[in-house]
Amino acid sequence: MIVDQIARRLEGCTLQDIVSKHQLRLAYWRWAIITVPLILLLGFASARLAPMGANNLWYAALAKPAATPPDWLFPVAWTAIYILLGLALAMVINARGSALRGAAIGLFVVQLVINLIWSPLFFGAHQVFAALIVIVLMFAAALATTLLFGRIRAAAAWLLVPYLVWLVYAGMLNFEIHRMNPEAATLVPSSRTTQIPL
Repeated sequence: MIVDQIARRLEGCTLQDIVSKHQLRLAYWRWAIITVPLILLLGFASARLAPMGANNLWYAALAKPAATPPDWLFPVAWTAIYILLGLALAMVINARGSALRGAAIGLFVVQLVINLIWSPLFFGAHQVFAALIVIVLMFAAALATTLLFGRIRAAAAWLLVPYLVWLVYAGMLNFEIHRMNPEAATLVPSSRTTQIPL
């Protein structure tokens, strides 16, 4: 009888009706403490597979478009983006009442794996055109993730918008580098190469 009364009271309640906003915030930050460092670690590990920027002799020898930012901007931008990705993921993981939560997390993982492929492919394997295809796939997966996150938590989707903007910019740079360097894969700037064999 008591169980029936409790069940009737809880019927139609959401998780937010049962726990306080303070408890929900604490749960969110507990997830963020895991997701943000994890995504930063994965991103930086991927970037360390091959030297980047001026430290990469092959990249330094490429013709680049005028819109190419200074080398210091790339790690700053990616650090900020990875932090935002981690916060958005924590927000969706914490949305326990959503039926879309599992699909959204799965899609996020797919786009992150695609993201982690780009740096070694471009800077390490010197495959500029293949890296361009990866950016297009990355953007499509990130856009789908953003839309799905938006159906769960609007704030999580907004956190991914800078990532989408950066991917468009990076895609344009990648396209221009491909156009300006048709023989980029065979360019060998010195006897000491930074190429990763595939």
